[in-house]
Amino acid sequence: MSLPIAWISLSKVVLFITGLIYATKNLAQGKKGEADSTVTWTKKFILFIVFLFGGSLLWTWADSASALHTLVKHSKILDIVLLVYLIRSATDARRVVGVFLTAQVAVLIISWFVAAGMPFPWGAFNANTAGTSYVIFAESYIDQSLMFCVLAAVAWHIDPPILNSRWIAGAIALAALGNVFFLLPGRTGYVVGIAVISLTVMWAAPRQHRVWVVMGVPLLLLSALYLANEQSHQRLQQLVTETHQYSEQQEMLSSSGWRLNAWRRSLQAIKEQPAIGYGVGGWALAAKSFEGSNADAIFGSGNNSNPHQEFLLWGVELGVGGSLLLLGLLLCMARDAMAFPPPARKCMHSILAVVGIACLFNSALYDDLIGDYLCVAMGILYAYGIRHCALSRRTHTG
Repeated sequence: MSLPIAWISLSKVVLFITGLIYATKNLAQGKKGEADSTVTWTKKFILFIVFLFGGSLLWTWADSASALHTLVKHSKILDIVLLVYLIRSATDARRVVGVFLTAQVAVLIISWFVAAGMPFPWGAFNANTAGTSYVIFAESYIDQSLMFCVLAAVAWHIDPPILNSRWIAGAIALAALGNVFFLLPGRTGYVVGIAVISLTVMWAAPRQHRVWVVMGVPLLLLSALYLANEQSHQRLQQLVTETHQYSEQQEMLSSSGWRLNAWRRSLQAIKEQPAIGYGVGGWALAAKSFEGSNADAIFGSGNNSNPHQEFLLWGVELGVGGSLLLLGLLLCMARDAMAFPPPARKCMHSILAVVGIACLFNSALYDDLIGDYLCVAMGILYAYGIRHCALSRRTHTG
């Protein structure tokens, strides 16, 4: 996340070429990992999604360059499939998760050091942008909020031997969520953090009380956050104000007003083309066609805008079925994770909750940087669960 975007893009090209060569070689030689036949729904579903996005090039409203650019951005979900092929054993999976945790903890520590006034050059990278003074190696405070929510879930739920201590895991999770709630101003981060905590409490509660936990804990946490933290109080109040201004005056200069207008145009576009949509890369053109003469002033010139809502983005480009495909992807991964050992299953479900909620308020998978991060995180934990599922079954059989 710390490198320039051009370097990241180049490294992804190299990674994909190398990974595809490796995967093709293994398939040609008939080599399999510890559980290649255990879980297959998600891998097949991802290939089907990318095939449909590619097929929509036949009817897209966008020009070829924009459509192909958008197709590449959507296709980053192939990271998940690629990582399953590259991570071939439970030992490899544990090493990868260990590296992932180490890197994320380093970012977390630096962020807290910057908050304490220590002169790290990385903290000053975004210091001139409001709300990003504590953002380290990320594009925005929203990105870092999501990253730290994932870190908290992985640190707490993953097998204890990786961290060697439940106390260390708890400290990392608390520091990560504390950063989200008290340093960063992201409202999406607040919701995602509350969801991660609520799931953790639910799994710890007796089964007969879990329904009440799911209902009560989010409300309790939201109330406490609203009353105890002035920054979150202001941000939540701002959300109410901006929403009211849009409903009364069609005010679109605020973050919430812009989103609400983009969502409205998206729904209009889906209603107009519910079956096949406007094709990959077609969102901006579709939204602008409903916006009218003021379209470029709101959505910018060109075809690079998106609705900051992943479900609607897929719905505009592929029709109603596109939104269902994204939901289906999350449900496929959740269903596959039911076969994982409990630590891996809880990690996977927590990350899927992060992704699902983030996609309600942002184009989280489509966006650069955070989209790459989330796909890699899902791929790593998915591979971890598959390999440990096979290991535990083989141990039990032996």
